Amino acid sequence: MAEVAAITLADDGLKKPIGDNADAEFSSSAFEALERDFQDVLSELVGDKSLERFRLEYEKLHRALRKSHDQEKRLIRKCRELNGEIVNNAAKVQTALKLSQEDQATIGSLRKEIEKAWTMVDMAHEKEVRAKETINQLKEEISNLSKLVKKGAGLSMGQETMVKELVKVRDELTQRTEEQAQTLRMFETQLSELSTAHTTLQDERDQQDARLADAHDTICAKDSEIAREQRRRERLDKELKDIRQRLDLKTTANDEMTQEVSAAAQCCIDAPARGTMEKYLHDYDALFGRTQKLSEDLDEQARRNAQLEADVAKAERATKARADDAQKLEGDIVQWERRLEREHKHTGKFKALYDASKAPLSEAQLEIRGLQAELDVFRHREEAHRKEEKSRATEDDVKEKDQIISSLEAELCSYKSEVARGRKDLARLEREREKFGEELSDARQMYMQALEDVKLREMRINELGKRVGEWEGKLKQQQQLYESVRSDRNLYSKSLIEAQDEIAEMKRKFKIMNHQIEQLKEEITAKDHALVKEHFDHQRADKQREHMRADTDRMRRLLEANDDVIHKQDAEVRRLAAMMRRMEEEALRQRKEYDQVINERDILGTQLIRRNDELALLYEKLKIQQSTLAKGEASYAQRMVDLRALRLKAQDLARDLALCKNSSNQVEELKREALHMRRDLLQEKTKVKALSEELENPMNVHRWRKLEGSDPAMFEMIQKVQTLQRRLIAKTEEVVERDLLLQEKQKLYVEIKAILARQPGPEVAEQLTVYQASLKEKTRQLKAMAAELNMSQAQVNEFNCGLAVTATPLQDVKRKYYEQKRRDQMLRELKDEDSITRAPAYQQAQAHAAAVKRFTGGGFAINP
Repeated sequence: MAEVAAITLADDGLKKPIGDNADAEFSSSAFEALERDFQDVLSELVGDKSLERFRLEYEKLHRALRKSHDQEKRLIRKCRELNGEIVNNAAKVQTALKLSQEDQATIGSLRKEIEKAWTMVDMAHEKEVRAKETINQLKEEISNLSKLVKKGAGLSMGQETMVKELVKVRDELTQRTEEQAQTLRMFETQLSELSTAHTTLQDERDQQDARLADAHDTICAKDSEIAREQRRRERLDKELKDIRQRLDLKTTANDEMTQEVSAAAQCCIDAPARGTMEKYLHDYDALFGRTQKLSEDLDEQARRNAQLEADVAKAERATKARADDAQKLEGDIVQWERRLEREHKHTGKFKALYDASKAPLSEAQLEIRGLQAELDVFRHREEAHRKEEKSRATEDDVKEKDQIISSLEAELCSYKSEVARGRKDLARLEREREKFGEELSDARQMYMQALEDVKLREMRINELGKRVGEWEGKLKQQQQLYESVRSDRNLYSKSLIEAQDEIAEMKRKFKIMNHQIEQLKEEITAKDHALVKEHFDHQRADKQREHMRADTDRMRRLLEANDDVIHKQDAEVRRLAAMMRRMEEEALRQRKEYDQVINERDILGTQLIRRNDELALLYEKLKIQQSTLAKGEASYAQRMVDLRALRLKAQDLARDLALCKNSSNQVEELKREALHMRRDLLQEKTKVKALSEELENPMNVHRWRKLEGSDPAMFEMIQKVQTLQRRLIAKTEEVVERDLLLQEKQKLYVEIKAILARQPGPEVAEQLTVYQASLKEKTRQLKAMAAELNMSQAQVNEFNCGLAVTATPLQDVKRKYYEQKRRDQMLRELKDEDSITRAPAYQQAQAHAAAVKRFTGGGFAINP
């Protein structure tokens, strides 16, 4: 509510300046009256050729007045439009705040309903736990009953009643199970409905999440746009302040010029023209005051716009907070849905337990049916046995009957005891049945209550869905309002740009007007000089025509007028001297700034040259590094190829070495075999030697006989030894060659490893990336410095232009000052001459001055 009040106050504050501006506007009738006066003055000035330049300047002033009046109208109209737009934006912000407050109320109500739903879910969970406990108790009772049924499989005829009662209990239990099955079906249908509702709610929640995400994105984008516009607005405000300061300076100068123009107009034109001129000047002053007031109103409007933007930012923050609350609410909804899923799981477990309880019930029913069948068989057997006993009773002795009677009595006693025990069990079972019936009725009531709770939850879920839909509609409305605010802001920015353009146009026009005023001043001074000369000529003619009678009076009055003029000119000289001092100070300041800019330019030039040298060195180093990298890559590729070939050769040599190692085992065997062969060879050689000696010294008488036969085995062994020796020599040579090759390959591998160690690795690549990044940074800095250098050059050019602009009025002032001094000197010389030559004609001039109206140098009539 405080924000709404602030916005309404801002609206009231915005409405007030419009009325003031409306009161301050020029009426069309007043401006038409000015037009008529202007036309009258022009018609009066048309015939006089001496005032032609004044008429032209007067028309220029009138055109400038008309343009300023049109500009004022346009600015007032624009202020009205801006005020209307601001009022509309304030109304939109108020509506947005109201909608946000309504959203806060709906969020609070939804939270309360979610808390109620959580309490209902907890109650349903407790009921489910109690139902599970009752189911477990029923299961235990069913197991006990099944055990009892199993025990009663061998009962006698006396226990049929108990079995019948058990059958009745069984039937009742089956009916109850059917009823529970029906209720379970109802639960299943309700669960299916709840699941469908849950899926629909999930879909709606997903859609809402997507919408909230879109809204969040749009809000972030709008925040960035608002920040950008804020920065732009601050920059424009600074520029506007500078422009206003300059405008104030120009207005002060313009006031001085207008005063001078008014003085010149009073000196140059007659009384009606002077009155109209004063009126125009007064209107011009009023118009200038209105423009100042409009500029102040524009400042106030800008300040209010900034305040409204701050209010809009507050509203956006409030909407963001409400979006956060909505996200929290969605989190609560998700948590509630998770609890609902847990409840579904619990109901599924309950259903499974119920299905599991059906199985033992069916088994118990089957066992009861089996027991009934066994009882029927037992009955038939008993009847047959009785018939046999009856037929045997007539044939058997009394002892057997006594034994049978005694045994029957014992059995009867046992049966009676069993029947009593069965009756006790039956009574206990009936009590348990009643207790279970009560628990079952309680469970049914709890189940019905749970169904009602589920229905209430469904109704609540539907209501929540409706409220969520309403909230989405409100969110859409807020988004539409936000879009409208953004479009309005764009319009404001456009209007601000137009206003800036108009301000620039007004600045240009003010410059033109200042230049025109300076021209008018120059022309007025020239006219003043011409009028003074004409007046002096006229006075000389009068004095010559009146035979020097009025010379003394004229000189006296001329002296008085000259004294006034001298006083005025002294004041003007002082003012011009002050202006010259200001101009010189401004020139010194601009000269200092110019020297500073030149120094900065020189420094920047030296820095730029240094940076260029550094860049050239870096480029050369980069070229060297690139060439070395290219060479390294080529050599690395070549080395990799060689290394791949050497690896293949090493693999081949390793295989050969393995083969040689395998064959080396055979070499050892061959060596051993060769040793054996050598031994055999030595033995054979000794035998041959012995035989040769025996042949040389024959012991045999029959030595002349030739003995036939040979020893082929020995010859084969010798050949084998020779071949094996040759093979051994060849293999040893191959092993030596392989060792040499392996040594050479090892040397090559070591050399390649050293070369690879010397090659540039990833460190060089990292350094290269660092150098590239630094090079990019240096180039960026170089570009920035070049841009700064261009800006400084542009500023230097502007300063030069400013110096040139200020130099021209300074020269004009100096020229005027020297002309004034020359004029004063001429006046003093004339004064001296007149005082010397025309002293006797003083009385005649005084008498003539009493009857004739005279004019001074300024053009004012002096009556005696």
